[in-house]
Amino acid sequence: MTFELTKRELSFGLAGLMTSTMATATQAQNAAPLWQKLITEPYRGKQDDLVVLADGRTAWYGNGAGKLYQSFDGGDVWAKIWDQPGTFIRALGFVDTQIGFLGNVGTDYYPGVTDPHPLYRTTDGGKSWQKVMADGIERVKGICGIDILPTRRIYQGEAKVSHLIHAAGRVGGPAFILRSQDSGESWKVIDMTAQAGMILDIKFLSPTTGFVCAASSSDLEQAQALILRTEDGGQTWQEAYRGTRNFENCWKMCFPTKDIGYATVQTYDDKNANQVFIKTTNGGKSWAEMPLTQDAAARQFGIGFVDANRGFIGTRQQGFETQDGGKSWTPAPSMGPAVNKVRVAANGKTAFAIGVQVSRLNL
Repeated sequence: MTFELTKRELSFGLAGLMTSTMATATQAQNAAPLWQKLITEPYRGKQDDLVVLADGRTAWYGNGAGKLYQSFDGGDVWAKIWDQPGTFIRALGFVDTQIGFLGNVGTDYYPGVTDPHPLYRTTDGGKSWQKVMADGIERVKGICGIDILPTRRIYQGEAKVSHLIHAAGRVGGPAFILRSQDSGESWKVIDMTAQAGMILDIKFLSPTTGFVCAASSSDLEQAQALILRTEDGGQTWQEAYRGTRNFENCWKMCFPTKDIGYATVQTYDDKNANQVFIKTTNGGKSWAEMPLTQDAAARQFGIGFVDANRGFIGTRQQGFETQDGGKSWTPAPSMGPAVNKVRVAANGKTAFAIGVQVSRLNL
């Protein structure tokens, strides 16, 4: 009898273990995938930008020490290809495997930055960089965001793909935009000091319609979060959103569709626990504030969306993820702290996040 009971108990125990294991496996399958921390050279502080091409494998990232790294295998292995101490790599943009642009934050803001030139161009995949020149570029103190928009135009009877490129900045001011309509061959300077105190990001949906993330003043105590919109290629600008609180700016933006866009609202008011982001559903004509979390320490940085509903926000402490267009958010600590940029590869298979660490998510 004892032997029979032991067999029965063993049978029930095995069945229970199998059921528990299957349930755990099912839960794991249903759980959101984790971001993978990639092996990179250690850096003390927040790193600001990463670019990935459509294949999801060719990528670059840079940091405030003037170091640029490249990967050909989707981030498994990174190699340092450029090193210029004194340059603070704040923004990156690449047209293809060879042509790219690098924004330097400039002097008189961060310690150790000695390079005053705001924008560079490469034609060899980032191994060497040349200064971008334009009339009045000495007034542009630094760059915080780069946007590249492919456009089709007729040239000598043939349809050609050209690239509309904007580079804008900077944090702390002054507010300027560099614009090129010929893939970076020539540039013009757009003075935005009458419209904004600083510019943190820029995005164009067409050659005429574009936006900047900004602040109303370069004085942080007086600064209110600001989105400016143009419909004539940057000749004139109108306020599409302006916050009502001081100590704030709009930091980064993302448009997963032509109509739906998101932007982070960054606050430096340590007493304000109400963290909000903003969303547009009409192509940026108007923006509405939506709640992210109740935590005064959760200062927002980067934002990126896979589609209209699924997206990510990086904060000083950790990341957050939404799958319902921002109606609800869940913590995503595996993104890492202080994620300043979220990039989704055009093939839709991978996403990258860069901040204190560099992370990758298989979608």
